[in-house]
Amino acid sequence: MPRRIVVIQGHPDPEPRRLCRALADAYAEGAQEAGHSVTRVDIAALDFPLLRTQHAFEHEPVPDSLRPAQEAIVAAEHIVLVFPLWLGTMPALVKAFLEQVMRPGVAFAYQEKGNPKLLLGGRSARLVVTMGMPAFVYRFWYFAHGLKGLERNILRFVGIAPVRETLFGMVGAASEDKRRAWLEKMRVLGAKGA
Repeated sequence: MPRRIVVIQGHPDPEPRRLCRALADAYAEGAQEAGHSVTRVDIAALDFPLLRTQHAFEHEPVPDSLRPAQEAIVAAEHIVLVFPLWLGTMPALVKAFLEQVMRPGVAFAYQEKGNPKLLLGGRSARLVVTMGMPAFVYRFWYFAHGLKGLERNILRFVGIAPVRETLFGMVGAASEDKRRAWLEKMRVLGAKGA
């Protein structure tokens, strides 16, 4: 069954040869070839300010440059976020992007009593993360702490579940054959809309 998918490329460097960009492209290509509707967002190409106050987060409109991305997330059934691991978590630009697009009234709603209302329920997500260390070391020694924080405190907080992970480790030492295998894996995931 075709799905509406948004693929968010989160490497802050606009260099076209970045592995994150290739992984995002491979996923999107596989999804499109399988008949899924795909919207792409490239965070590195967006110009937007950092949120600095609670008032801005709660009451000011999302910047015009991010409105299409926010609308794509709201319209999507599946969200794919690709980024490199920096200091154990997502790059600051990815966090700044999520703070802007996951605003009250769009991603969640405050209620007088109890927990916030989750407005992005019914969507799933896949986090695709590249890193210099072995992926198993990140998972089992560091407990994937940055990734778990993103899943629990941002995505599940607004209702996005299930959240699946694909981790690619030792990217700096990977052979061309290994990279081709990773790209093929992403094409297969894209074709499945998973």
